[in-house]
Amino acid sequence: MVRIKPFKGVRPTRELAEKVASFPYDVLNSEEARKLASNNPYSFLRVVKPEITLDPSIDLYDDSVYRAARENLEKLIKEGTLVQDGENHLYVYRQKMGNHVQTGLVGCASADDYMADRIKKHELTRADKEKDRTMHVYTTNANAGPVFLTYKAVNEIDSIIERVTESKPEYDFVSDDGIGHIFWVIWDNDIIKRLESLFAEMSAVYVADGHHRSASGASVRDWRKRDNPNHTGEEEYNFFLAVYFPHNQLAIMPYNRVVKDLNGLTKEQYLGKVAEKFNVEKSGEKEPGYPTNVSMYLDGEWYTLTAKEGTYPKDDPVHSLDVSILQENLLVPVLDIGDPRTDKRIDFIGGIRGTKELERLVDSGKFVVAFSMYATSIEQLIAIADAGKTMPPKSTWFEPKLRSGLIVHMLD
Repeated sequence: MVRIKPFKGVRPTRELAEKVASFPYDVLNSEEARKLASNNPYSFLRVVKPEITLDPSIDLYDDSVYRAARENLEKLIKEGTLVQDGENHLYVYRQKMGNHVQTGLVGCASADDYMADRIKKHELTRADKEKDRTMHVYTTNANAGPVFLTYKAVNEIDSIIERVTESKPEYDFVSDDGIGHIFWVIWDNDIIKRLESLFAEMSAVYVADGHHRSASGASVRDWRKRDNPNHTGEEEYNFFLAVYFPHNQLAIMPYNRVVKDLNGLTKEQYLGKVAEKFNVEKSGEKEPGYPTNVSMYLDGEWYTLTAKEGTYPKDDPVHSLDVSILQENLLVPVLDIGDPRTDKRIDFIGGIRGTKELERLVDSGKFVVAFSMYATSIEQLIAIADAGKTMPPKSTWFEPKLRSGLIVHMLD
């Protein structure tokens, strides 16, 4: 049984929604966020990237950063930029990126579901990032950014959401990056109750993007529970903000890799070692056409690497992933990159930036070799989460990204 909870959303007035909406906290660095928000006093970046309102020398994890987030959120509410709904609602959030359309249901997820693994994960979290998000949520007393969840599509839910979207939306705008954002409030309590009951019939939902945000939601619940001798389990802090998308509407892009050196090898030595586990062809192909293939950019040329038979277990949902095949048959044995989470010689490039960014990075001399990956499928993600296993780091890149600031969940 999965719980989706309606709540009293705090959200922008119609005329300011476009100006408030911002990228999530982990897509931009501080300098990029500071530049984007410089001429926009309404930007929600001041809440999710609060360091941009402080001295640039500030430690990003300093307590004053989290206090600034709280103060900036309170200011937006006090000035009337953000207004809280008077009743509990579920909401609908649609995004359009080119020909791709995805429509999600906005509600609150349960910390109990997270702890009981009814909200299934496919990645490990980092302690420092989890602590950062926990401090942000606890100090602001709010979920400022939603967790991106997915569920196995249900026809009746699709039909209900489609009917909701036939009405006039609350917000409808195109952001500077060309993504369309359309947002509806579900006013009908009977529809809300029916959606709650349909989710209650599910055995699980899945974190697509936002593992640290969901973990922080559970951590803050535990923190607040310890502080409340009259805890009942129904307080708002037991729930965290989420957008639920049917699995068959999601677009996963590859998460590409670039490496700074060839581990002391010459080009010829490197290619010889790669050929032990891969068939290597100078193809000119910048993107792999199917699984178990990787496109590699080296010395101004594109190669296709095809994993040889027997170099990976076909029946293992984790080790048969393309990112695993590359890691275990090339990055570790050839380039000596044992832990991609901590090794400073490797970096990760979201698929939205395309192969031109890989070429630019290598041609600039900052990196020596780049790998263009085949995208992980949503079916692979679900299979791994159902098996209780985790993917290697940086296995998936979801687009479009959910905007922060279109709706906020307060913990009281």
